Amino acid sequence: MFSEERREKILEVLKNEGRVLAKELSDALQVSIDSIRRDLSSLEDNGLLKRTHGGAIPVTEVKKGPSPNEVRFGAGSKYEKAIAKEAVKYIKENDTIFLSGGGMHHEIVKHLPQYRLTVVTNSLETADALRKNENIDLYMVGGKVKKSGNMTDALVTNLVSQYSFDVSFATGGGISERGISTATPEVAAFMSAVGKVSRKVIGVFPHYKIGVNAFAKVGPVTNIDVVITDDDAPRDHLSAIEQQGVSVVIAQSDLNHEQPASRTE
Repeated sequence: MFSEERREKILEVLKNEGRVLAKELSDALQVSIDSIRRDLSSLEDNGLLKRTHGGAIPVTEVKKGPSPNEVRFGAGSKYEKAIAKEAVKYIKENDTIFLSGGGMHHEIVKHLPQYRLTVVTNSLETADALRKNENIDLYMVGGKVKKSGNMTDALVTNLVSQYSFDVSFATGGGISERGISTATPEVAAFMSAVGKVSRKVIGVFPHYKIGVNAFAKVGPVTNIDVVITDDDAPRDHLSAIEQQGVSVVIAQSDLNHEQPASRTE
């Protein structure tokens, strides 16, 4: 197989799966891992993908919106599961927490500890998933409902400012040493308001959102106490975030050989 054919195949896999791993490509295409790395470098140079630790992800558009609901509220990737399992460790019994309606929030809902909690949300999907849980006192802050089931307009931003949370979980379009960012100024303003009334803010960002700067800035990375990501995250960006005084936790996504989460070095 010629290099151009390999690269077309790599882009096809990337489109279908949302990410590629160099080792898996090497095995599937029966070429050396060095050849795959050269292919990935060439494709990145041409703006066709973004390299990550061990593979590559699609190029992120700064104004890229959220995934469709069937994807966002689906089974969840092994990376999201690993991050969610680490994230819920920061929740204590009788805490009041805020959960929005992102894919990571949906995964956290599945792993909530089985003790008394108060949960506040701006998401119909999150509320529906939790409303029958007898351990949870559930509150909704409301405004104009978007097709996603989330509410992020000025009304709900004002309402959420009247609450106080022990823990909130921040995610969005991306996070880098430049700050936390998302696709729209409206959502950025809402996320900022939630952070201001939270005693602790836990950032939950899969590897493909690390080093990404989306359209609207939410705030500096120092607004977050801890960033939890997975073991495919680019270490250079994590180090730059950590140098600003933010703790970084790497959740191990190998579900067949679970290991304790680690901090970046």
